[in-house]
Amino acid sequence: MENLTVKKYTLKKVETAQIYKINYENELNERQLEAVKQKEGSVLVIAGAGSGKTKTLIYRAARLIEDGVNPKNILLLTFTKKAANEMLSRASAILDSRCEQITGGTFHAFANIILRKYSGKLELNNNFTITDRTDSEDIVNHIRASVIGKQEKRFPKKGTILDIASKAINKDIPSDEIISKEYKQFEHCIEKINQIIVKYNEYKRKNSILDYDDLLLYLRTLLESNVELRKTLSNQYKYIMVDEYQDTNKIQSEIIELLASEHNNVMAVGDDSQSIYSFRGADFKNIINFPGIFPDTKIIKLEQNYRSSQNILALANELLKKAKEKYSKTLFSTINTPIKPAIISAADLKTEAEFITQRVLELREEENLSLNDICVLARSARMTYNLEIELAKRNIPYKKFGGMKFVEAAHIKDIIAHLRVILNPSDIISYTRILLLLDGIGNQSANKLLPVLTSNNDINAKNLPVKNPEAIMKLIELINQCQKDIYNPSKIVQSVINYYEPVLKDKYDDFSKREKDLEHFIALSEKYTGLEDFLSDLALEPPDTSITDVEEGAVNDEFLTLSTIHSAKGLEYKAVFIIGAVDGRFPSTYSFNSEDELDEELRLMYVAVTRAKTHLAITYPIDMFDYSTNMVLSKPSRFFDNISRDILEKWIIE
Repeated sequence: MENLTVKKYTLKKVETAQIYKINYENELNERQLEAVKQKEGSVLVIAGAGSGKTKTLIYRAARLIEDGVNPKNILLLTFTKKAANEMLSRASAILDSRCEQITGGTFHAFANIILRKYSGKLELNNNFTITDRTDSEDIVNHIRASVIGKQEKRFPKKGTILDIASKAINKDIPSDEIISKEYKQFEHCIEKINQIIVKYNEYKRKNSILDYDDLLLYLRTLLESNVELRKTLSNQYKYIMVDEYQDTNKIQSEIIELLASEHNNVMAVGDDSQSIYSFRGADFKNIINFPGIFPDTKIIKLEQNYRSSQNILALANELLKKAKEKYSKTLFSTINTPIKPAIISAADLKTEAEFITQRVLELREEENLSLNDICVLARSARMTYNLEIELAKRNIPYKKFGGMKFVEAAHIKDIIAHLRVILNPSDIISYTRILLLLDGIGNQSANKLLPVLTSNNDINAKNLPVKNPEAIMKLIELINQCQKDIYNPSKIVQSVINYYEPVLKDKYDDFSKREKDLEHFIALSEKYTGLEDFLSDLALEPPDTSITDVEEGAVNDEFLTLSTIHSAKGLEYKAVFIIGAVDGRFPSTYSFNSEDELDEELRLMYVAVTRAKTHLAITYPIDMFDYSTNMVLSKPSRFFDNISRDILEKWIIE
């Protein structure tokens, strides 16, 4: 045997890890650096469009940790889970993995975590179900039918009643006032609407169900009614950062105030000029009144734009001047180009559509832009109908944003209903849905079965008030078996899908496409270790597109984006078209008598303009009939009145 030489190695213990130090001065501009260096007290960062607000938040989080702050004492609240994950991931990339310990997420997701933990203080079951919009409408519809009886006058539909209830919560004003201001046609039935809302809230409480609004409402109640818990949470989250503060509603603003009650260390980042979600309950006044709520607030303005050319920002600044209430700011950029924004008049809607289509092709062929770099923005989705026809004629692929979400597809809702019953057998709406999938079970049979199925008594086939009890027993067996695997969501999902497969094939002609969705659903569940977390995320951050929405062969490497302005906020494109900028449509005639509403329309135009990097074309037809006013609309949007041709060129399509 050959002799082997064995080397001896000496191990040296590393006492302190070498941590990378960030050179903030090199990475940030002067105003960003000023914001990042703020550690204690309240700070309001007014971040103009494209000014690097996300970068500022990321570096501020990293700096706090570098300064010795425990990452578990930092709370980052955003409006999408994706935004929070991206920020924490980027912060970890520039500093280290400690950033992953920051508590980050949406207001609703944070509320869900706190309420699950402290549900006993509100006499709330911690296995509560979070309902989505359609489920909430089903509950309201069930109650509505029992309240209105035989109606002689028009009565609001389920969606309208839910809108009234939601606006009352988010705007923190009585439902009577909402009806009188926004739904005058239903003033004759205010009493019955309120009766339905009261019964809706009672139903949710009885059946351990919360909707999106409840999550915020219950969290505020929890913080207001439990002084010691509020102090505990405030001391736990010593440094609070809020993204897109202009989009908060009154309750969210109050939650921040309560969470910061022990220290006032709040950094709110946002742009008052991009406050465009009042229809969801967002309150523009929150960002305006922030310095009044938090005394000695330091205000820092980020005005250098890293997205758009100076020519586009010149137009954006002219729009900002027209706002009645605002934080004054002037955007600037080092990006220079000879191309100026233009406002273009077309003879009619058809000509407008033909022009945009032709210009898209020119940008692609002559300017070498990908279709992915081009976007058409509209005040409302219906304003692109003529354009869609023209694009189809020219074989230009496009994607229109605002379609059905993955979890809204009927077959996915069927699966989710089963999962909800497994987690919360008191969820009557979900139980009803899965019973109605069975042969021979109608509404009457389901109503007879529910008291038996939701009782705590042992169930056998003889006790079931139906002709075919075998199917019910099979369902009960599935539920009982899955409840044993509550911490293995993918196993539960697979079991439910195996059970559901015959129903899918019987109910849907296109079941083979829908089966692909079910495969995707299994893959989603594999990321979780608990059914409760999985269902909560599906409700709070639902995946987008269903596979059934995509036709075979319709997926392109390149596509033109058609979008409402609301859906495009936060995005950017090399070339942007703003379609239908005719006075009466943009701004809408409905905003003419309200200074606040007209100001929001102006902010919406500002958001649209600042999506563009280099090319910006604003189009309007001079022959558009408006059925709501019985008028022909022919003037360009008043927002472009008195703007110099040096800033905004004027073209006519011949």
